[in-house]
Amino acid sequence: MTPLSQQALSIAISQIGKQETPIGSNWGDTVKEYLASVNCNHPAAWCMAFAYWCFKTGGSILSKAGMPVTLPPQTARCLDAWQKADAAHRITGQDPQPGDIFIMDLGNGLGHAGIVKELKGSGPGCMILTIDGNTNDTGSREGFEVELKKRYNQHPIIGYLRY
Repeated sequence: MTPLSQQALSIAISQIGKQETPIGSNWGDTVKEYLASVNCNHPAAWCMAFAYWCFKTGGSILSKAGMPVTLPPQTARCLDAWQKADAAHRITGQDPQPGDIFIMDLGNGLGHAGIVKELKGSGPGCMILTIDGNTNDTGSREGFEVELKKRYNQHPIIGYLRY
């Protein structure tokens, strides 16, 4: 795990339970902050904005300590982040690591993203614990809070961004 992904994961953990206000609005003080980090100033799906905000916040801490950082693409769109990331940061066909950003392709241009917290096993189909923004108890991509989720290293996850 890199110093940046370690910082981002720690920050993501601190956000578990943060919610939209009102619920279902894709808005509220905390969500506004996530969306503002990707230059979005209106209610929108915010899972990728949450992941980016965690990395940007962690990057600020490291930069102040004099460490160079490379951030993920600055976007609120999951599939856009995947496409804009250079090949060195896109991980496919390998085991994810804590601090990686997972990217799901749900079809019709829709995606979902979050940060890998922990692996339970290895290889395709292994369980991963993730921290997702804009989700809920059913794992929706249009939920209302930051949650710890159980997911599997398989479709619709298309890969991981590692920074």
